[in-house]
Amino acid sequence: MLVVDDEGNQRSALSQMINLWGYATATAAHGREALQKLADFPADVIITDLNMPVMDGKQFLEELQKEPGAPPAIMLTAFGNIETAIETIHDLGAFWFIEKPVQPKALKLIVERAIAQRKLTAHTERLERQLSSQGILGDMVGESSAMREVFSVLEQAAPSKATILITGETGTGKEVAARAIHELSPRRAGPFLAINCAALPESLIESELFGHEKGAFTGALEKRAGCFELAQGGTLLLDEIGEMPLSTQAKLLRVLEDRKVRRLGSAREVELDVRVLASTNKDLKEAAQKGDFREDLYFRLNVFEVHLPPLRSRQNDLFLIAESLIRGLNKKHECKVTDLAPSVKDLFIRHDWPGNVRELRNILERAVILAGEGTIQTSHLPSGFAGQPITVTEDGQGPVLRPGMTVEEAERTLIFLTLDHTGNNRTRAAEILGISTKTLFNKLKLYGVRAEGDEE
Repeated sequence: MLVVDDEGNQRSALSQMINLWGYATATAAHGREALQKLADFPADVIITDLNMPVMDGKQFLEELQKEPGAPPAIMLTAFGNIETAIETIHDLGAFWFIEKPVQPKALKLIVERAIAQRKLTAHTERLERQLSSQGILGDMVGESSAMREVFSVLEQAAPSKATILITGETGTGKEVAARAIHELSPRRAGPFLAINCAALPESLIESELFGHEKGAFTGALEKRAGCFELAQGGTLLLDEIGEMPLSTQAKLLRVLEDRKVRRLGSAREVELDVRVLASTNKDLKEAAQKGDFREDLYFRLNVFEVHLPPLRSRQNDLFLIAESLIRGLNKKHECKVTDLAPSVKDLFIRHDWPGNVRELRNILERAVILAGEGTIQTSHLPSGFAGQPITVTEDGQGPVLRPGMTVEEAERTLIFLTLDHTGNNRTRAAEILGISTKTLFNKLKLYGVRAEGDEE
């Protein structure tokens, strides 16, 4: 932190006080000396007096603003110079001003806010550099025109307070997009919470969202804050919003309109400071027309809509995403996989990726673990992937198809093969098998396979 003041005692006192707060400091007696100090001392925040000889605070800020990435400046002003200080803030972009004599608590609070703003600006600039040079926004990757359009909308919408509706097929990365919005917003220092509306039974979803008091219902043994309260100061993602019961939709709309939430069983309302995002793989406009989703809630959520394209429509991004995923999976599993064999790339191009990026990640995670290092070969891919012949073995290393197998055993094997093929996308697997989703779920339940969110 750089302290600029022509009064030696004031300069020394400020520097010592800031040192006690845990910050390193440098000092200067006027603006010109401060510019020289900044060449060797990369300050995160500048605290400068307004009236100084040689170069005053206003001239100093004028010179400072010519440099890219200038640190935020806090202007110190004596009584009577407040109008000038405000004008300086407006014209030259000073972060804030504070009157002399300086109140330590007030200065510390402003310094902390200035540092937080500095970190947010640096983080946003880094993400923007990644986006322009590498086609990367947070954990999202893509150089196709479709993804460039997505990135553009996210960059514009993220700094605002508006609700955003993220749409796209299962596995396209809707939660990843929501996290990118959070990271690009002024709320990035706050919590990010995601709740899957499809994974919770109707009897529990209101408690999860709004919280409850002790004794509010059978089983409410203690009071509990809901997701809205837990996300205070941050961002809340309502994933699979299209699956939310109509009765809960009405209560959610009221919370969004009033910016207040009331726990179940409580008479007290809590003021909310939460950015709400929603995601769905359904056409909510069509659902609203059919009466399956509240139209007023749809319009309230759809201030901005970000549609994530399916992976099959952006083949140009396929190997860029694969490279990014392999790097992350190498760290997770302590492997040293370098690339994909040409034969694997051919299969990837031929595959239509019904499970989208999630399916790609599942395929690569298995392959990275099996390969361990070097190049991923076709032998590291699931049997039957992208039309490869199904491996028939009797040693437990692949799907077992043998003479004498019962129809029920063969059916079970076929179901698991299809789920493997779709990256565990059960809706898509049911379509391929020619059965209803309900039938598939019943079959899996019979096999002892539980879906996430199933009740015990």
